[in-house]
Amino acid sequence: MAQQHDLFDDIIDISKGLSALKNPLGGVTDALMGGEGDGTPHWNPADYKDKPRANSIPCLVCNYEKSSCTACMDVCPVNAIEIEDFSIDIKDSCRKCGLCVSVCPTEAFVTPRLTPKKLYDAIAGAAAAYNTAYVICTRALRRMPRENEVVVACIGDVPPEVWFSDYPNVSVYLPLDICERCRTTTGEEVLGDSIATAEEWAGTGLGLEVDAKQLKCVKRREYERKEFMDNIMKTTGLAVSKLNPATAAVASVTQRLRDHSKKISELEKTLKAACGTTTQKRRRLLIQRRQLVLAKNIQVSTPECDFEKCTACGDCVKKCPTHATDLLGSGRFTVEPAYCVGCGLCVEVCEEHAIKMVEHDARDLVVPDEDAERRAADAAKAKLDMEKTKAEAKKTLNKVLDGVEKLAE
Repeated sequence: MAQQHDLFDDIIDISKGLSALKNPLGGVTDALMGGEGDGTPHWNPADYKDKPRANSIPCLVCNYEKSSCTACMDVCPVNAIEIEDFSIDIKDSCRKCGLCVSVCPTEAFVTPRLTPKKLYDAIAGAAAAYNTAYVICTRALRRMPRENEVVVACIGDVPPEVWFSDYPNVSVYLPLDICERCRTTTGEEVLGDSIATAEEWAGTGLGLEVDAKQLKCVKRREYERKEFMDNIMKTTGLAVSKLNPATAAVASVTQRLRDHSKKISELEKTLKAACGTTTQKRRRLLIQRRQLVLAKNIQVSTPECDFEKCTACGDCVKKCPTHATDLLGSGRFTVEPAYCVGCGLCVEVCEEHAIKMVEHDARDLVVPDEDAERRAADAAKAKLDMEKTKAEAKKTLNKVLDGVEKLAE
């Protein structure tokens, strides 16, 4: 149900009006002068593009020459990627579209700008603060982005794990036919696959906007209240949230932005403590997209072994790009599913066909936090002891009162 407009909102509206009166011709001046010499940033698509860096260590093909994985080479619109002699070469013809980063199952391609965690934080931050957050490619925007617009080189750069966010007010802005005229010819297909997967996981559709006139930049009411209070606190040191009970819920805006990052950090800490290395002392790798998956209820694939066929040769363990698989002392195959990216390389290298991929619920893969469980058990025990103590005290008090009543009689 929509919140009622109160005095606090009236004060915010008045302050916004006063800010506009300070420079009533500011917008006209900027338009006439073009922002020259005033330090105003100018639109440059290159600022939103980075040439990816390749790491051959987690690459499936570099680990196993016969691997069928060609995702990066298939998606590259200019054939700028070559994998030979266990190394990845990115040619100078690279368009910096970033599609190889989004499709690589083991994150062998990375760019500082396109890490899944940064993308998720940017989209979640815009969605928490504004009524609608937009994800836009550089060709579609052609101007400096507003605060609720997340710009990427190609919309296909956003992997499904990021699209499947906790915010329903995220939309894609793509003018009609813009992908057909783009030289990044593979972007539209990658975008379609990523969004289809995310919508299947979420059970709901993703917003799409095709008209630039419909792009709105309207802050959420609770976020405006938060900004206003933060400004007062910064200026006066006064805790405004304690003066107006109606503003107490504003803290949830900031909290929503922190919850996911906190969940990821706690999850990674728990996983490292529970199963940080294999029996061969190889450190397991928890890629960022896997972190996002584990924090949600998503179907994922992990390997299972038919021990009657398994010969314990160890090829699956040697080739695993994230070191998620292992052989126990008895030669029995095991996998830490939280670290497995579902690439299927262990299936490919197994000559005995003893391994197959099986789907699981992502929540079933999370290793329990023993410390947290112990704290919860201690808290439950303390609460139970307190209830018993209260019951005994009440019983004793009733006996005393009964005795007093008898004496009074």
